Amino acid sequence: MRLKTKYIVLLISGFLLLNTTIAQQYCPVIPLPQKAEFQKSSFFLNQYTPVLISDERLKGVAHYLQKELLRNYDIPLVLQSTSAKPSIRLNLTKEGNKEAYTLQMNNKVITISASGTAGVFYGVISFLQILSQGKIETGAIAASCWNITDEPAYSWRGFMLDESRYFFGKEKVKSILDWMAFYKLNRFHWHLTDEPGWRIEIKKYPMLALVGGIGNHADPFAPAKFYTQEDIKEIVSYAAERHIVIIPEIDMPGHATAANHAYPEFSGGGSEKYPDFTFNPGYEKTYSYLTNILRETNALFPGGMLHLGGDEVSFGSEKWLTNENIKRLMKTNNLHSAKDVEKYFMERMADSVYQLNAKLLAWDEVTDLDLSATKTIIFWWRQEKPQQLKTALQKKYDVVLCPRLPFYFDFVQDSSHTMGRKWNGKFSSLEDVYDFKVSGLPEIQPQNAKQILGIQANLWTETIHTEQRLDTMLFPRIAALSEAAWTVDSKRNFESFRQRLVSHFALYEKAGILYYKPF
Repeated sequence: MRLKTKYIVLLISGFLLLNTTIAQQYCPVIPLPQKAEFQKSSFFLNQYTPVLISDERLKGVAHYLQKELLRNYDIPLVLQSTSAKPSIRLNLTKEGNKEAYTLQMNNKVITISASGTAGVFYGVISFLQILSQGKIETGAIAASCWNITDEPAYSWRGFMLDESRYFFGKEKVKSILDWMAFYKLNRFHWHLTDEPGWRIEIKKYPMLALVGGIGNHADPFAPAKFYTQEDIKEIVSYAAERHIVIIPEIDMPGHATAANHAYPEFSGGGSEKYPDFTFNPGYEKTYSYLTNILRETNALFPGGMLHLGGDEVSFGSEKWLTNENIKRLMKTNNLHSAKDVEKYFMERMADSVYQLNAKLLAWDEVTDLDLSATKTIIFWWRQEKPQQLKTALQKKYDVVLCPRLPFYFDFVQDSSHTMGRKWNGKFSSLEDVYDFKVSGLPEIQPQNAKQILGIQANLWTETIHTEQRLDTMLFPRIAALSEAAWTVDSKRNFESFRQRLVSHFALYEKAGILYYKPF
């Protein structure tokens, strides 16, 4: 009997030691922090645990923490000025990267410190992730203690959602913003206009939404769906609370079909496959029309950035060369080709953006234009055209990296998948997303490294017509994206990520997320 008891004690001790070793090796936080040390103690959180802040500017972060604990655990924390009890303390310091933070935990106090509210927010996010792996009892949670020092590798950690081709609606967008915040992503690029639908209310031109909002990629006669300006304000505010900046995209001069259905007088025509694909660069009123649209859009989004697309214009510009207005424009301005007309149009619209005191963002097709290097951001998406990236850097543009492979999330995740896209048989697996390294791109030289703002994944929705399909394509790749964007290349390890990610699957299931299971 004594021998049996001895074996049981040894077995339990070994199990605890193994768990401690795993905890030390695999910090539960995604993206992986710069430095994380396991403390071999636990913090017990319940409704009597107060939240203390060192600065009034932290009230918003504290309120976010309160709401998340109430939503997920039914624990209503109280914000206090002082307390002798075990507590959560949020502090602003004087210097440092505004997104960097430290998280110090022991059994008596949790202290999150940063020089900016964004950093404190990300410290709170790390704490919430640790808490999600804690032992939950009625009205209380026991969380393992970690000391973390952390900061992001890149300032731009983005995700783009295409809602022109399929409209998901306000609540789904908010859910995506919640998960972006959970993974410390901070730029939501919103593709609101394209061929199938126009999804933003413009008061000066109401038919854009009422007529242009009709249809989607699967059904051209689906009832009009779009975001009112009040919806936009609500979503922008929701994102700001989560330290996410929203960038609207109003695509031009191509991908304009939905707008041209509403106001055909501004159409530049198209091709047999892409009818009414372009705006008309030769019609002078087109420029005031589009500038008015950008004025309203810019007023709704305080990020000071407008994405104008600028991609794939050649798909539907063949009628430009027979359009009398455009022929006169070419003669007057010594333009010799449709490509020259495209450049003329984009440079004029860029001036409109700059006059709004906003930055112009566009796909890598505009790299060859003569735009302001300090007021323009290029999105490199064509991985088969590395010269575009090289040229953008040589011309001193800031660049966001979003190559189709591996960052187009409409691409399938496994070779056996048939619904979705591939590129010459290639696809975007979880490991490919995770293993993307900026340092592995030969076009980026040391003198240009600071021009790389960060990385972004893009989810186009030609093959995504339900929320469940969206979830399957986004999860868990969003977690791999976050670590590729936040954690320096030298610290990333896919096996470590895999171990940490598995524990997040239960969170997806609890939230009703129909995620892809890669393992």
